[in-house]
Amino acid sequence: MTTCNIDELRDLFLFEGLTDAQLMSLCTNGRVETFPAGQLCREGEPAASFYVLLDGEIALSKRSGARDIDIWRASTPGSYCGAWSAFLLDEETTYENTATLTRPSRLLILDATVLGNFLVREFPMATHLLVGHSHGRFHQRRILGPHDRLVQLGQLTAGLTHELNNPAAAAVRAANGLRTQIAGLRHRRAEVPEAALSAEAMTSLVELQDRVAELAGKPSDLTSVQKSDLEEALGQWLEDRGVADAWEHAATFAEAGLDIDWMERISASPCCATPNRLTPVIRWLAGTAETELLLTEITDATRRINTLVGQAKQYTQLDRAPWDTSDVHELLEATLAMFSHRLDGVEVVRDFDPALPALPCYPAELNQVWTHLIANALDALGDAPGVLALRTRREQDMVRVEVCDSGAGIPDDLLARIFDPFFTTKPFGEGTGLGLDIAARIVDRHRGSLWAESNPGDTRFITSLPLTPAAEA
Repeated sequence: MTTCNIDELRDLFLFEGLTDAQLMSLCTNGRVETFPAGQLCREGEPAASFYVLLDGEIALSKRSGARDIDIWRASTPGSYCGAWSAFLLDEETTYENTATLTRPSRLLILDATVLGNFLVREFPMATHLLVGHSHGRFHQRRILGPHDRLVQLGQLTAGLTHELNNPAAAAVRAANGLRTQIAGLRHRRAEVPEAALSAEAMTSLVELQDRVAELAGKPSDLTSVQKSDLEEALGQWLEDRGVADAWEHAATFAEAGLDIDWMERISASPCCATPNRLTPVIRWLAGTAETELLLTEITDATRRINTLVGQAKQYTQLDRAPWDTSDVHELLEATLAMFSHRLDGVEVVRDFDPALPALPCYPAELNQVWTHLIANALDALGDAPGVLALRTRREQDMVRVEVCDSGAGIPDDLLARIFDPFFTTKPFGEGTGLGLDIAARIVDRHRGSLWAESNPGDTRFITSLPLTPAAEA
């Protein structure tokens, strides 16, 4: 321990404007010590001391999941850490960060209680203001923080529910139709008695049924106009040959992709050797095609549901470790999928760097960042048609991600404040002002940076993240 020198303290920016008596009070009640490189204090432990750097370097880190992420370091004399909430005399506080000395360093150490009493005695009004401000911000965060997360969760849930509803309803509708169709097939099968068919005719009917089922199960490459023309031709062909319910069957065959050549093939097969067999065979094959079309519809609907669940899983990162190496493009796409219900009338431009390397990060946290930025971009577009652009590229050892919109832009006088907690440009009741603050803090935990550039018709939120790991996986 060395002697505290008020002349040294007087030169520090932290103590600028203090009188000699005040500086002497700090020297008398504090102590100067030299420490080797290593941990100084640990996040979450009781905040017992306030540290002021006199010489050396100090780094602060914040716990995130199971890892510590560096958030700040300084070698400027007067830099401080530790019990900076010492003015809250009646409350037990803990260290908000872990402080580590990166090299041997000399520090002024003040007991938290001593510092608190000094502040209250020497600067009573300022201390009252700080206490009120601290309590107010704490209560605002306690109340609005969960509300902001619930609003975000509600928006994503509404979007996901909307997207799931369409394929789910299609699957239910197709399943009900399939039940009716299977019941009808039993009756149609009775119209083609096996006793009236030769072995050759029966074989040809089974072959036709298998081939029709195969064709109906494949996606059609016909346009709606082509299908309409085909349906017209098929209906006329069936009607000319006296087939009952000709136009109903024509619609089914057109949807399945069966053309006039196929009708000729059916009519020429052994199972239709006599004219009276064409109608029951057509009805039977149409029922087979309709069944396959309904099965395809169910398959497509359930596949869409499975895709949506997979996208939600990718977004939440529930099956991955908190810290991982991730494809930024996959994270952006997973987040964008959560907003698909809001993309009607929006042109989405993806300008992705195909050579972009994987990024070491907390994927679920970065998805929160993309969520806030994309939501803000879509809010800026409103109901008018517009462009949402997502761009990525590598800049030396950093990954740059831009979320851009063609909205009206952010006025210069507001641009400097958009990352301030509780500041919002949205109408009353529609925003808490925490979204961009949360995004900025997450990016900061990744040792990256987040900023905005705005002109009318071109607003960009730019994230720069290091490819060098901020924590070990």
